[in-house]
Amino acid sequence: MFSHITVGCSDLDISSRFYDAILLPLGLVRRLVPPRPGRLWSCWIMPGAELPRFYIYLPYDGRPCTSGNGSMVAFVAPNPESVDAAYENGIKEGGTDDGKPGPRDRYGAGYYGAYIRDPDGNKIHLVYRGDLLPRAPDAVAIK
Repeated sequence: MFSHITVGCSDLDISSRFYDAILLPLGLVRRLVPPRPGRLWSCWIMPGAELPRFYIYLPYDGRPCTSGNGSMVAFVAPNPESVDAAYENGIKEGGTDDGKPGPRDRYGAGYYGAYIRDPDGNKIHLVYRGDLLPRAPDAVAIK
């Protein structure tokens, strides 16, 4: 469905550490991006996949980044333990709580999620969709 999703950041190093902390437990890896003219960015993908991609950028126009009111990026997790690990890692790397990990049965039986804000205030949802996806038996929660 998506080629990529991009959110702005004010400090690429701080934000890259934050997203490494929350995305590695979900199975994503940081993709090496060849240097190009313009603003700097970091990118994450699933191993062996070219798309979809998740990017963080210093805003291209040079103005301060802002978080979108009503905007949210949701990342799927292989199991509830990965949601917990990603949430805990994100808090340690400067994220703020916007909804602790736990069942969200109002969205479906087996739906387990957490909400966190990145260091720039972007809303991130970490979710295991037990209502739609089978539990990954060999998934390991990385801390």
